[in-house]
Amino acid sequence: MKNMMQNDNIIDIPSLQWYPGHMRKAERLVQENLKSVDVVVELLDARIPMSSANPVLREIVGGKPRLIVLNKADLADEYVTRAWVKYYAAEGLSAVPVDAVKGKGTKELVQAIARCAKPKTDKLVQHGAKPRAARCMILGIPNVGKSSLINRLSGGTKTKVENRPGVTRAKQWIRLGAQLELLDMPGILWPKFEDQQAALHLAFTGAINDNVYDVGSVVLLLLNRLREDTPQSLCTRYQLDEPLPEGIDLLDAIGRKRGCLRAGGKIDYEKAEQVILSDFRSGRLGRISLDAVPCIPSV
Repeated sequence: MKNMMQNDNIIDIPSLQWYPGHMRKAERLVQENLKSVDVVVELLDARIPMSSANPVLREIVGGKPRLIVLNKADLADEYVTRAWVKYYAAEGLSAVPVDAVKGKGTKELVQAIARCAKPKTDKLVQHGAKPRAARCMILGIPNVGKSSLINRLSGGTKTKVENRPGVTRAKQWIRLGAQLELLDMPGILWPKFEDQQAALHLAFTGAINDNVYDVGSVVLLLLNRLREDTPQSLCTRYQLDEPLPEGIDLLDAIGRKRGCLRAGGKIDYEKAEQVILSDFRSGRLGRISLDAVPCIPSV
């Protein structure tokens, strides 16, 4: 298996842009409510921490204490995720791997938020205010699992969970006992993807709506990436033998193995493409990280 932490060069990336009007409103909401919180919790996809980190949000947040949550850690390569935690530590940020669906890492997350908020809450008490819960704002791009995380932390279903990009629209305050008050904000994508490889990673993982790009081109690029980096994941899932074919021939082989056929034995490409995207996004192809971890500068 090729080292998933190596830099990769992907060419012919489709031009992907997506910035619905409601996301401009969400950006304004973040700016308006930033003063109300002690800590900003930035929720990233553990498979693509760099690609799912919104540079617009970082500019808005400024010097506000920030905590990184690497959600969907169950879908990412464990070794690579540990390397990302070390990378953020070297940058002066705490990062907590979390599986919001199963709840793994949520206790550590609550403790980390409390630590980040303590300087602010202690200062308030020193100035005569009553002790209060830590207040944090949860930010992230669409479809990184904000609603699932909040539901897990709250022990209920207080926010509507949808597996479609951009469905959490309005801000919501959720109180978690005496420890935390969480402000959930709508997901925000940035207005222009300067890094088309990052845009492609967002398309692979479902952060960008499938209706706004050429799915066929993206699937072929995903297959090319998996063929180069984790060929065994394709061989195991689709009962294929190495060496794997390339490009459309690989898509054909998978389509036949999965019975994605039309009348006359022709490949149903749309169905085959959706099978591959679903398998990758759900982890049925294995735990795969896409973003390379930047080198940590020596001290």
